[in-house]
Amino acid sequence: MTRSAAETLAVQALGWLAADDELFGSFLGSTGAGVDEVRARAADPEFLGSVLDFLLMDDAWITGFCDAAGLRYDAPMRARAALPGGDAMHWT
Repeated sequence: MTRSAAETLAVQALGWLAADDELFGSFLGSTGAGVDEVRARAADPEFLGSVLDFLLMDDAWITGFCDAAGLRYDAPMRARAALPGGDAMHWT
């Protein structure tokens, strides 16, 4: 996945999160960001990575987003890998 496509997917995910008041509140609480900061950083690739990090914490969120967006379930993971900080961790 290209970085541009990953950024587009992450913006879609942010919109999906923002449409659900409870889930968006959880996102804001977990990131420490406020609504104004989310607006200001919505095009920042590092921030978009944090959007996908949050989404990837729960399989139900992944399937809900992917079903709504018409994406394969592995798309958020592939997008995360294409954004800053998304390279795989090697523990050995």
